[in-house]
Amino acid sequence: MKPKSQKEIEIMREGGRRLATILSELAELVVPGTTGREISDIALAKVKKADMQPVLIGFQGYPDVMCISVNDGIVHGIPNKIEFTDGDVVKLDLTLGYKSLVLDSAITVAVGNSPKGDVKRLVESSKTALYKGIDAISGEGTRVGDISAAVQKELERNNLGVIRDLVGHGVGYGIHEDPNIPNYGVKGTGPALMSGMTIAIEPMAALGGYQIESSNDGWTIMMSDKSLSAHFEHTVLITENGSEILTTV
Repeated sequence: MKPKSQKEIEIMREGGRRLATILSELAELVVPGTTGREISDIALAKVKKADMQPVLIGFQGYPDVMCISVNDGIVHGIPNKIEFTDGDVVKLDLTLGYKSLVLDSAITVAVGNSPKGDVKRLVESSKTALYKGIDAISGEGTRVGDISAAVQKELERNNLGVIRDLVGHGVGYGIHEDPNIPNYGVKGTGPALMSGMTIAIEPMAALGGYQIESSNDGWTIMMSDKSLSAHFEHTVLITENGSEILTTV
């Protein structure tokens, strides 16, 4: 991946702000009785109103504007007409284009009352792991392993299964670019990041093990042991001395 120009960074800042606004509004709709299909329809209207591009539609044949994965579904779920119920763990993953540059972000929402017990541990620890990974970026020269090790440490500290076969990635000129950003690794190893690079950091974890499998729909990735899972993601700019979260309001 080559670093973005200053003009491209400004475009991604604005696109990230718009994406974050949409995702935040969609998260508020994750309540009992709502369906993924309804949220996806609203998302498409919001994306068009924000003058952004729904780049997932048709990407490698994917049929929708966003991914909505529920409970043991961890990523790539196709929005459907099944109503959310109390206790569901819903992952909203939105990838959008803005002026030909791509941004990516995801959030996990526990349906109903404030999460408690294991669900609270899963959701809060996965979110914290995202920010631990971002905090591990010290600027140009940061190794991918620095991010990966920080994410892994937080997830394992909370006894969560660290998903190994799904990774974060470079993003900007395309949906998935090099380098891969695993959620486990060794500090001081892996590719060195340069100022101006943009990457998607996305911890994925489960209450059980880390093994995954594909569902019958050909898209949804499920936990093999059917355990509840969580997924958080930000698009992050590498700066000379640190980092900047782009997918934030």
